[in-house]
Amino acid sequence: MKKTILHDWHKKHGGDMVEFGGWEMPIRYETGIIQEHLTTRKYGGLFDVSHMGRFFITGEQATDFLQHVLTNNAAALETGQSQYTIISNENGGAIDDSYLYKINQSDFILVVNASNREKDWEWFQKQIKQFPKARLEDKSEVISMLALQGPKAKSVLEEIFQDVTELPDVGRNNLSVTEFESEQVIISRTGYTGEPLCFELFVPREKTVTLWEKALRVGKRHNIIPAGLGARDSLRLEADLPLYGHEFGEDKEGKEIPILAIPLAKYAVSFSRLKGQFIGKQALKRQFRELKQLENKRKCAKRYLPKRIMSIAISTIGAARQGDGVYINDRLIGEVRSGSMVSYWKFDKEGVTSHITEEKGKRSICLAYIDSETEENQEVQIHAKGRILEGIIVERHLSSEAPPYSRTILVKKREKHVEEDKGLPLLMENLVKETVENHVWRQKKTINLIPSEQTPSKLVRFLTLMDPSGRYAEHKIIEALGESEIPFYQGTEFIIRKEGLLIKEMAKFLGCSQVEPRVISGQQANKTVFSALVDYKNRLDKKTELQRLRKVMNHHLGKGGHLSAQPLGALRHYVMRDPVTEKPAVINFPIQKDNPYKIDLEETAQLIDDHKPELIILGKSMVLHPEPVAEIRKIVDTMEDKPILMYDMAHVLGLVGPYFQEPFKEGADIVTGSTHKTFFGPQRGIVAGNMEEGTKEYEVWEAIQREAFPGSTSNHHLGTLLGLLMATYEMNLYGRAYQKQVISNAKAFAKALRDSGFTVEGDPDVSYTETHQVILNVGYAKGADVAERLERNNIVVNYQATPYDEGFSSSSGLRTGVQEMTRFGMKEKDFEKLAGYMKEIIQDNKHISKQISRFRGNFTEMAYCLPEEKSEPLIKKLLRDTL
Repeated sequence: MKKTILHDWHKKHGGDMVEFGGWEMPIRYETGIIQEHLTTRKYGGLFDVSHMGRFFITGEQATDFLQHVLTNNAAALETGQSQYTIISNENGGAIDDSYLYKINQSDFILVVNASNREKDWEWFQKQIKQFPKARLEDKSEVISMLALQGPKAKSVLEEIFQDVTELPDVGRNNLSVTEFESEQVIISRTGYTGEPLCFELFVPREKTVTLWEKALRVGKRHNIIPAGLGARDSLRLEADLPLYGHEFGEDKEGKEIPILAIPLAKYAVSFSRLKGQFIGKQALKRQFRELKQLENKRKCAKRYLPKRIMSIAISTIGAARQGDGVYINDRLIGEVRSGSMVSYWKFDKEGVTSHITEEKGKRSICLAYIDSETEENQEVQIHAKGRILEGIIVERHLSSEAPPYSRTILVKKREKHVEEDKGLPLLMENLVKETVENHVWRQKKTINLIPSEQTPSKLVRFLTLMDPSGRYAEHKIIEALGESEIPFYQGTEFIIRKEGLLIKEMAKFLGCSQVEPRVISGQQANKTVFSALVDYKNRLDKKTELQRLRKVMNHHLGKGGHLSAQPLGALRHYVMRDPVTEKPAVINFPIQKDNPYKIDLEETAQLIDDHKPELIILGKSMVLHPEPVAEIRKIVDTMEDKPILMYDMAHVLGLVGPYFQEPFKEGADIVTGSTHKTFFGPQRGIVAGNMEEGTKEYEVWEAIQREAFPGSTSNHHLGTLLGLLMATYEMNLYGRAYQKQVISNAKAFAKALRDSGFTVEGDPDVSYTETHQVILNVGYAKGADVAERLERNNIVVNYQATPYDEGFSSSSGLRTGVQEMTRFGMKEKDFEKLAGYMKEIIQDNKHISKQISRFRGNFTEMAYCLPEEKSEPLIKKLLRDTL
């Protein structure tokens, strides 16, 4: 039997050695499979996976060869990425499943199953003859492979490699190349356990033992232990991951299991034109057609997908094993392919602040190959040895969406919830009572530091309640009737006149010529622009299918980008799918290594030149610095086909001016924004432009107006529009003093927090911030807990994933904004005092909610609006004459 370089270590440290795929490997250590499974889920497990085959594919035709022999689209990979893929035969069955890693432009590593290594090698040797400029090498004996999986895995690697930037970018399937003791090591965010924090390391053979032992020494402080193949198998089963010989290969009757019978395979099969006639393509297309019919619950012949792999949760005592029959009533529908009793950790509650406990549970689960028309929630019976087990078809057994932990998905019994009938009058009374309580708490007892929120002035709030709040005033310019706006309702002269004044005042504030105020949110503002750009792009062709934007450049969501500027947000229906990557055609701004809150302009210039985007979107929701509008403008002005330069200023709209930045002076084409974050208004949005009539750009502006109405709005919420006019008057009258104080307060707050012992994100040379935001780093995955503790003490912030966090549930950050409390009169010394209170709550673990409420009591009168002696008579008139 073959042995990995760690064989002697395993034996010396209690490894129970067994034969697996021709290798002598540890099935478990003295801790046992169950404990290794549980420890991986709670802390982490270190696995020797050097028995897996590692083939290096290089040369000019490396990609062509991989496109031919693998089911996935190898051309979609960029350097530093990996993908799950399958080695198919002509019949659409799997020779093996595998993982492909792209190290550089023409160098790949393909990892295959240990038991199939020789078979895969022989198959590739036959195929590579068609590709004389591709080279295939088996480096399984030269390069070892380790897997570090679990919640504490990243902490261990950060200590070993000393710098988080040496690890792969956040996001599954990313990889990085770094060094360990002067030798190259490849680290990828991949694994076979279902853990959201998963890493696999490709290590030179001679450094393997040293790195393994160092990982365990460092890992010991985090309770990480070595784990064997037994735990690896139970972990992959719980994660619904297939294993060759079980979910792939042949069934009980000796028939080949089709590739697309496995749920995960749909992410591993591509029919991109770039792949050409790859092996098994036609068979897989037939499978895919039936898969779509099945997924859409249409009648299906089931010729190519008679059965599919499905997850079954077993509700009675007992374990299902490979080969056990699965029945619906007395009808045999298939067989179990993998099954076991699996232990799991319980959490103390649901939600983002839930914590893993010391309490364990046990459940019986399996993966079965059953009639492909069987639906989720179908009850089934499994005929195990000597007993019948009751089960139910489930979507999956495990969730990895809330790092740092994976979480067990248990089948919940449906409980009937009977709500007490209190009667509508009492419900109305309770609604008012609770609304008043909430209002008093947020407005008089709480320090509000959410950076996307603002309390409007009393005048603004009362104006939003006036008669226009229940009216319509749709209007449009119709050339045949002149250049004026034509209303579609009577009784609208007043509000249309006020809308015109709003446009004039907002244009004055922003320093631009055009403003579209009818959009009712920042998200809708962005969507209006995206739709208008698609409309403009297709202006000459009104008969064929609309072409979407060919390529868009924006900030990555995990690095502070706006949700509404993402393909999963407002951009969703307006950007093409890249024919190479088969993903939305979006490229992200690269960030500076020493300051992830700033754009790397040199690399950005190269990306713009390479990709030539049609739209560039600046603006972030986690924003500490002005955006480099002028610098990007300079780059795009050298291009023949200039992209639209858009700035989503949702967070910083109220800071536009000499103390922050003036986007139109710096070269922005379009500005969008929310009117209720740093701006003084109620919750709405705006689109603004500075385009000269008669130019191509002005045609874009006309498309934006058409999209605002009738494309995106009908009723454009006239009550809040009226309030926004008053807010814009306030901004034009008091805005400069407010802006200066906001930025000064933010810098003072940041410095005071640092002096109190907190880690403050950003550049210390500019006092950590140049906006209203201050971002704290309170420790990996501690953000939600700390935010909740602050809320219990009447300080409201929002937990925030920093650029190196995997997601919101593993947030290290607290995102704070000083804009609202600045408006309530807080100055630099007050924010310094607040930093001291936060130290008492977070670091000293004190409960001081009453003290915070007393402190807030000093700041209940709003500034930067009409003083009370002028505003109160106006408010009384509104109330007296209208209510």
